[in-house]
Amino acid sequence: MDNFKQTLNGTQLLGTFVKTPHPHIIEVLALADLPFIVLDAEHAPFDRTTLDSCILAARANQLPCIVRVQDSQASTILNALDCGATGIQIPHVCTAEQAQKLVKVSHYGEGGRGYAGSSRAAQYATKAMANHLSDSKNNTVVIVQIEDPEGVINAESIAAVEGVDALFIGQVDLAVSYGAASVNEECVREASIKIVKAAHQANKPVGMFVANAQAAREWSELGVNFFCVGSEHKMIIDGFRNEQAVMKS
Repeated sequence: MDNFKQTLNGTQLLGTFVKTPHPHIIEVLALADLPFIVLDAEHAPFDRTTLDSCILAARANQLPCIVRVQDSQASTILNALDCGATGIQIPHVCTAEQAQKLVKVSHYGEGGRGYAGSSRAAQYATKAMANHLSDSKNNTVVIVQIEDPEGVINAESIAAVEGVDALFIGQVDLAVSYGAASVNEECVREASIKIVKAAHQANKPVGMFVANAQAAREWSELGVNFFCVGSEHKMIIDGFRNEQAVMKS
């Protein structure tokens, strides 16, 4: 599998959120030639077992797999990375200090991620410690999600944190926080553009959730380079609704 951290920095990418905690859906999505997926452990019913099996399926199909973790606890991050996730996406990052702590617990080292050579990520004790430490340092992706007004205010300092590999704009939560009726209101747009500029200033990629590819094209012109478009749930619903519309027309 190519180094996704490098891929993330080099091109426009369109992936999706995964809500179904079953490896079969990962196998199906791999056939769609997506460049990455994000397992949504924050809002979907993933537990350690289903997270493990879905990451296994992703790795078997050479599909980069990010986990949007349900919280920022060190144990939660450890579980996802030990299972072999390509990286993590952490919601509600509001300050540079918080980002620094998250980077630390995502990597090995003093006060950081606990080492286990028996994990899938370490190839079940067949990988030399030095190699695993080096590969983890070079390949583990840490994405911080900015979706609160405080995070927008601190976007530049968050983006500047060493070890933060990318920013992700949570427009829906921003809309709720600002009391906006939708993500299309000007306050959400202005906040999003500020996050994009902060990422560019730090020479880091920036992603966001969008409802469709047209929205992705529009935001790519404003500097966003990776997108989660809907989810497999939305694609299933939209697909069958479209087919029914054709049948009835």
